[in-house]
Amino acid sequence: MKEPLLPTTVVGSYPQPDWLIDRAMLSKVVPRVNMHEMWRIPPERLAEAQDDATILAIRDMERAGIDIITDGEMRRESYSNYFVAALEGVDADTPAVIVNKAGRETRVPRVTGPIRRTRAVEVRDLRFLRENTDRRIKITLPGPFTMAQQAKDEHYGDLEAMAMGFADAVNAEVRDLAAAGADVIQLDEPWLRNDPESARRFAVKAINRALDGVTVPTVVHLCFGYAAVVPGQKPTGYSFLAELADSRADQISIECAQPKLDMGMLSDLANKKILLGVIDLADPAVESAETVASRIRAGLKHVAAERLIPAPDCGMKYLPRATAYGKLKALADGAAIVRRELG
Repeated sequence: MKEPLLPTTVVGSYPQPDWLIDRAMLSKVVPRVNMHEMWRIPPERLAEAQDDATILAIRDMERAGIDIITDGEMRRESYSNYFVAALEGVDADTPAVIVNKAGRETRVPRVTGPIRRTRAVEVRDLRFLRENTDRRIKITLPGPFTMAQQAKDEHYGDLEAMAMGFADAVNAEVRDLAAAGADVIQLDEPWLRNDPESARRFAVKAINRALDGVTVPTVVHLCFGYAAVVPGQKPTGYSFLAELADSRADQISIECAQPKLDMGMLSDLANKKILLGVIDLADPAVESAETVASRIRAGLKHVAAERLIPAPDCGMKYLPRATAYGKLKALADGAAIVRRELG
């Protein structure tokens, strides 16, 4: 199937059903470590329940008209802990506690030895997705820089060395995902903005190591945090963005609808396709298709249509499911309006 102009996609997650996960518990945290107590289903039935929830997510994305879909990340407590907890050398069951600049405590995994991927983590998830849709499919992984920022180093003694350990683990996974039939592979790197100084020293190096040898289209996703978790006014620009022009990633995914991003900075990424966030996840109202179309038109002032991929700002897991579906339908309908205008 030929990909249309302005193909729509999702960033990754979709709301998990209330019968699957304790959404009240989820609303309070983005887990960095294992939180098995978040699941409402007993362990012996959990995998089957997650498969059923995945099919629901797939059907919602198809019904909404999204061109490139994911599995909704139904099997994950968060975008990052699912992969991190599967790695050798990482202890996600007896975490460390770190305190951020605001005095908030967060439980994070401890890196206690050399980081190694000893088994495929998401290949089975990808194959399940492939078996249940004829759409183009994308799979997402946490990026190496973000994982290093979210862990307590008790082994390497050097942040860059730890990030490279994560990069090697990610590279082993993305190679297997590509071989298993992924159409697109995305690395989530929201923490690039948290430590731009370290990012400038080695983030692109880590991302490039993670994507080495991968021939399918790849994405790096940046955002300012989930709207439900990071309320209030967001910046109008990224502290680390232009540097990604030197990365191996083919596409850069940016949050644009909620923060009213200054899109002039996209001129620095003229060699990349842009996943443009045109769905505001902080607004509980479902956008009209014309509102989405106007945001796409604004993006087209800076990015050629052949390089623009409309998407939500971020993952949608913290939204009510009906709201998420409505916003995806508006995304698909808004993109269709602009396609017709472009002829």
